[in-house]
Amino acid sequence: MAKEIDFPPVWLAGFAALGGAIGRFLPVVTPVNDGLGALLIVVALVLMIVAAAQMMLARTSVIPRRDPDALVQGGVFRFSRNPIYLADAILLAGLLFAWDALVALPLVAVFVVVIQRRFILDEEARLSRRFGEDYLDYTARVRRWL
Repeated sequence: MAKEIDFPPVWLAGFAALGGAIGRFLPVVTPVNDGLGALLIVVALVLMIVAAAQMMLARTSVIPRRDPDALVQGGVFRFSRNPIYLADAILLAGLLFAWDALVALPLVAVFVVVIQRRFILDEEARLSRRFGEDYLDYTARVRRWL
């Protein structure tokens, strides 16, 4: 994939489009879809904004494949080493619920695997090289996803 478009939001949009198409052809309507979908979407957006703000306050990049300038360990990073990617997965799940695409929910797990392989493993290697023992201590305390 061209480097110009190989970014997590592009992958998220692709998975959402695929899930939306599946939901259009195989809708599963339940009384909780809209409410749960909306709740998950709001939680995801709040988590994404908070995590990005924490990274900006620490003066480190939120853009994948850039070398980090700081190891953010507080706030939402106490619960997940990848809160923005976690928010992406929650957002995808929320969209699938809102679009009655319950049949497509396994795409969330596939999305997580793709993001982990394409972005997270490289980011972890960068963080380990840059912050050494501090990063290893952090990984021992905080899970990759949740």
